[in-house]
Amino acid sequence: MRIEARGVGWGVPGKAIVRDVDLVVEPGETVGVIGPNGSGKSSLLRCLAGLRVPTAGEVHYDGVDISTWPAGVRARHTAFVEQSAETDSDLRVADVAMLGRTAYRSRWRAPDTTDRAIVAAALDRLDLGPLADRPWKQLSGGERQRAHLARALAQRPWALLLDEPTNHLDVRHQLDLMDLVTETSQTVVIVLHDLTLAARYCDRLVLMRDGTLVADGPAGDVLTASSLREVFEVDAEVGLDQDGYLSVRYRGASRKDNERVTR
Repeated sequence: MRIEARGVGWGVPGKAIVRDVDLVVEPGETVGVIGPNGSGKSSLLRCLAGLRVPTAGEVHYDGVDISTWPAGVRARHTAFVEQSAETDSDLRVADVAMLGRTAYRSRWRAPDTTDRAIVAAALDRLDLGPLADRPWKQLSGGERQRAHLARALAQRPWALLLDEPTNHLDVRHQLDLMDLVTETSQTVVIVLHDLTLAARYCDRLVLMRDGTLVADGPAGDVLTASSLREVFEVDAEVGLDQDGYLSVRYRGASRKDNERVTR
């Protein structure tokens, strides 16, 4: 599915948070959205998902303005995973994942064999099978994040829109998630704060600052010492690691800190 933002803007009274964004994500492409805090990344992603109506411009899926679609139709096209989603209900892990099947059922129909099989596969893919019956309140932050990712997979969408999904995950599950993202045939837009992870796994990167896109292209073109200094206000070296992947190393950071951000 092709996702296109045409002059998209969004904001609150007195403040523009996203401004005049033009962006095209081709079918099957994985695009990473990067930028400092407050640059508009999450707000743009919510506009792309149809969760916020742009105050300017339009978002199209395969040429169709998604503002014309009911929520249930959007849910069969795209799944959105936010940074941290909480609930007061003491749902089980399997119940959270089953929410991804809601768009495919009438209000009164209980989950059927197909729904349960899809949910079980999603839980297994995220190493949550043994936790299927565990109550939500007993989960760690990382387990909760993986449960929401299982819900998105169970949704079987054409596109995945992920807002910093590696938050709360340990290194192993961060890499597992990014492997999953790159293996899928779905269109993926993913907000990431780990620049090296973004460079390693995304087909291309878009860099945001003050609500606008300031760069769009391959990681090597977007992540430069100059752009990191101008946009992130940090001094860094950009080069290849021992495996040939682009790596960002921050000047003045300890070896331990650099190892953490370049994993």
